[in-house]
Amino acid sequence: MAQAARVLWPRGRALAWRLGGSPAPRLPVQSRAGFAGAAGGPGPAAIARKGSRRLLGRAALALGGAVGLYYTARWHLRAQDLRAQPSAAQLSLSDRLQLTLYQYKTCPFCSKVRAFLDFHALPYQVVEVNPVRRAEIKFSTYRKVPILLAQEGESLQQLNDSSVIISALKSYLVSGQPLDVIITYYPPMKATNDQGKEVTEFCNKYWLMLDEKEAQRMYGGKEARTEEMKWRQWADDWLVHLISPNVYRTPTEALASFDYIVREGKFGAVEGAMAKYVGAAAMYFISKRLKSRHHLQDDVREDLYEAANKWVAAVGKDRPFMGGQKPNLADLAVYGVLRVMEGLEAFDDLMRHTRIQPWYLRVEKAIAAEALH
Repeated sequence: MAQAARVLWPRGRALAWRLGGSPAPRLPVQSRAGFAGAAGGPGPAAIARKGSRRLLGRAALALGGAVGLYYTARWHLRAQDLRAQPSAAQLSLSDRLQLTLYQYKTCPFCSKVRAFLDFHALPYQVVEVNPVRRAEIKFSTYRKVPILLAQEGESLQQLNDSSVIISALKSYLVSGQPLDVIITYYPPMKATNDQGKEVTEFCNKYWLMLDEKEAQRMYGGKEARTEEMKWRQWADDWLVHLISPNVYRTPTEALASFDYIVREGKFGAVEGAMAKYVGAAAMYFISKRLKSRHHLQDDVREDLYEAANKWVAAVGKDRPFMGGQKPNLADLAVYGVLRVMEGLEAFDDLMRHTRIQPWYLRVEKAIAAEALH
């Protein structure tokens, strides 16, 4: 039940319809960024305290600038040779990439990845993971979702961590360089978080590996690139942690949330019944601990409202999206996180009591329009 209870809370992941259930693939045993056994964090070298074995998880995020610049320079040099090869733009992406997403549909991190894939019209197959047994990902030593398997010709890559998946694929789409090369620029790093638990972080996970001309063509300037990275990280570090305390705020809301999780997820009959009632009760009490851990207000709705209005203020009145005329990666990340609350009381309250609804509907419409192309 502990795994089922994580489906809609910050460190958990969530559930979707199952479009395909092929046997567990055999992956090459390699140590690459985004491969099995790795996880994410955008940053410089973790700071090791003298005489202490602990590395704070946030140290991994402090390093993004220096390490990111190093990998961007390295990427630029390597790209000179690779550009002699045919670019991805010369071939149909549906022919070049075959994508399989292992997920829980109601997980905010998985929802972020789906929003990105849908907006970029990348076809993919979904495998819904049972949150209790997780047999669908037994091929992987990395035991969280989302996991994305990307088949490019004879090369099969496993990408872990939602932000790494998005950054790697966007770099691929813009630069046209081989995906197996791109993912080497997102190396894993072991760290210890504030609770003393060992985690795996990914360096550079908010960076796109582009040369100067590609970055200029995509962003138009350094300010836009920095802004996108800042708000993508905000979605991961703050916004996602507001979901569970809000959807499990009261016993009634907790039960409604687990009813949705069981309905949309992959549970057996007995598992589903236990998840709905036992999980709802457990998460109601766990949400109180999360509220304390993240220093939320007595009424956690106020934190959610403040976050939504802060985002709307950052987008501003002079552009429909943070990305300008089209959603950028920050737009898609924030939308993906909030989307998992649709159909729940917290989502309805959010739309009624903040200024976020017009922006939210614009992103929804933009994704739908791209899916039709």
